[in-house]
Amino acid sequence: MGNIKKAGRIIKRDWDLYLLLLPGVIWYLMFAYKPMVGLRTAFYDYNIFRGFAGSTFVGFDHFKDFITGPDFYRTVKNTLMIAFWQIVICFPAPIVLAIAITEMKNKFVSKMTQTATFLPYFISIVVVCGMVVNFLSPSTGIINMILVKLGMEPKYFMVMPQYFRGIYTTMTLWQTTGFNAIVYIAALVGIDQELYEAATVDGAGKWKKIRHITFPGIIPTIVTMFILNIGKIVKVGYEAILLLYKPSTYPTADVIATYAYRVGIENGNYGLATAVGLFEAMVALVLVVAANKLSKRVTENALW
Repeated sequence: MGNIKKAGRIIKRDWDLYLLLLPGVIWYLMFAYKPMVGLRTAFYDYNIFRGFAGSTFVGFDHFKDFITGPDFYRTVKNTLMIAFWQIVICFPAPIVLAIAITEMKNKFVSKMTQTATFLPYFISIVVVCGMVVNFLSPSTGIINMILVKLGMEPKYFMVMPQYFRGIYTTMTLWQTTGFNAIVYIAALVGIDQELYEAATVDGAGKWKKIRHITFPGIIPTIVTMFILNIGKIVKVGYEAILLLYKPSTYPTADVIATYAYRVGIENGNYGLATAVGLFEAMVALVLVVAANKLSKRVTENALW
């Protein structure tokens, strides 16, 4: 009873702060927690017209069908391979860009660089994918025009599986690097400038300052962003993949999320689609926990 009264006094004292928090709480309840009720679809042979009452309970059959099916290895492999490219190429790029922007002496060039790399993030993914398709068009695309000028044969890149991962990674790199760099720029601004002044007095050059002051100063931010990105790698921006891939590129482009989309939306097998999505979420959870433990052991920085 005493704890309830104490909580009531705190809420009464800080009611305006809790009022500001309320919209976010409502959003999470409506769009993050309420949809979890639908996860039980994974355990039913669900019929949208009959509902759960008229659908047959099948237990873990959908999970077994996916894991033992012919598409399991391909979708899991493609998801992990695309995620690997994202981590190796797209994750370090914002860090490098943030350091480069903050180290520039010419502030005008620095601001223009930040603006130019930041703006692509606000272009619709549909538009970006359309741009990619046009640039790589075998007849009118600028890339193939350059290849023809160099005496090479034009290629239809979008139907060739071996090029898909590179195309997708390059597109993601262009669109997200500037936006993701903002977090690191904010972290860099928070580093004590007296450390740089002391390093200058000691005769340290720019590279030594970056190595011994700049990089260690943003390690906690890098670790936090890495763990958060690990949780999202199994998603790998499936909306863009849906817009870019074709049946001919399934061997390298079909990921877990796009497979769930085809099974659920195109084939109407909602139970299997939900099971695949739940499997994907469990993989993400395992990866986040593992990354957090590894980070805590190696760098002594972690989310929890």
